[in-house]
Amino acid sequence: MGTLFLVATPIGNLEDISARALRILKESKLIAAEDTRHTKILLDHFNIKTPYTSYFEHNKLHKLDLILEKLSQGDVALVSDAGTPAINDPGYELVKAALASSFDVRPVPGPSAPISALTVSGLPTDSFLYLGYLPHKTNERKKSIEQISEQPHTLIFLEAPHRLLDSLEDILETLGNRQICIAREMTKLYEEYFRGDITEAITYFKSKEPRGEFTLVIEGKKTEDRRRWTEDELLKAIKKELKKDKSAKEISAELAESSGWNKKEIYNLVNKVK
Repeated sequence: MGTLFLVATPIGNLEDISARALRILKESKLIAAEDTRHTKILLDHFNIKTPYTSYFEHNKLHKLDLILEKLSQGDVALVSDAGTPAINDPGYELVKAALASSFDVRPVPGPSAPISALTVSGLPTDSFLYLGYLPHKTNERKKSIEQISEQPHTLIFLEAPHRLLDSLEDILETLGNRQICIAREMTKLYEEYFRGDITEAITYFKSKEPRGEFTLVIEGKKTEDRRRWTEDELLKAIKKELKKDKSAKEISAELAESSGWNKKEIYNLVNKVK
């Protein structure tokens, strides 16, 4: 039986591929690629002759049987257009199916746009939330942002160029004028980083047409700026968590992060509600 390898590939600069990734791509029985056109450029550049097949959003379920059959014969490599497979592109269903069929699944680590942008953002890296692409519609986008507005963690989003300014306006309205790093075309010819507050970012990108792929890294809610929940709000949250059969210790630890109450206060309230 073969192993399913999730092979990270360059997000721009082809020199970023690892020696191990090249070896796995050469030795695999099959390469499952999100976009065979992108993958062909990579394979041709490194003179890799391994057969490949498409595996993308609209055919991923139909291709499972073919890929699992190949896995029964030997190793299969899964690659995305760029970066680490299964992060904002097809891969989860294949990993799940391979594990369910008792195949080994292993990562071949490498480039990742969210992590790359975070590390150079100048914002805290010890705790972060990666949230992928924001919803396309304004109301849904604002609702999504509102749900994480009280989080203290650094926030990471992806955004398309034609929605960048609309998203920045919604982020400003919902989160306030926080610090932000916007990474554009990382490791590519027109690589660029904007660092400043959100108002400055809007002004900057209004002065030039946004082009390329964008990763947004946004400052989390500062502890001193977070509103302390009312007791009624906290009790409502406690009752919701109790329905999930969580312990008082678990609930107090989780809610202390966002409520502004300390763990001991929440622990005592949990026991009162019980």
